[in-house]
Amino acid sequence: MLIGAVLVNNIILAQFLGVNPFLRISNNISTAAGMSLAVIFVLPLSTLITLLLQNYILLPLNISFLQTISFILIIVALVQILKIVIKKTSLVLFQKSRLYIPLITTNSAVLGVAILVTQSNLTLIDSVLYSIFTAIGFVVVIIIFAGIREQMELSNVPKGMKGVPISLITAGILAMAFMGFANLA
Repeated sequence: MLIGAVLVNNIILAQFLGVNPFLRISNNISTAAGMSLAVIFVLPLSTLITLLLQNYILLPLNISFLQTISFILIIVALVQILKIVIKKTSLVLFQKSRLYIPLITTNSAVLGVAILVTQSNLTLIDSVLYSIFTAIGFVVVIIIFAGIREQMELSNVPKGMKGVPISLITAGILAMAFMGFANLA
């Protein structure tokens, strides 16, 4: 499960979830690391809570049609709780994390993993482990991509390729490189 979630079926490169923060936050390693810490915290916790909600409230009451909206509300609530906790404990960390907190709310990887886990036949422990490994996969890819983008700033990139075009080409090459891990899982 570890190799599959981190390398083979990476949430960004194979499942195309979380692409927005992947492209927006990965300008340098420090901002990518900040976003990564938030994802590592929110993704497993939201997966656990949404799975419990699905299994013990939505399915028994036969209201599973409310799954997506209730999952979004849980993710937003978790992010707001995270914001309050960070603000109360460390004002410096809160100032540094202002950029990442709104992006976690709109990170499709968080909602996507919650939905994927509820659709699978994994146990509660396996689901939480899968979400942790998926968060690690998110971190690995965004940190690698941020390092590459920092190096590209120092490179002589043709004028028409600077910015988004070279970033998308690099992301595609990175996705192909990760496809090389397919035989490991």
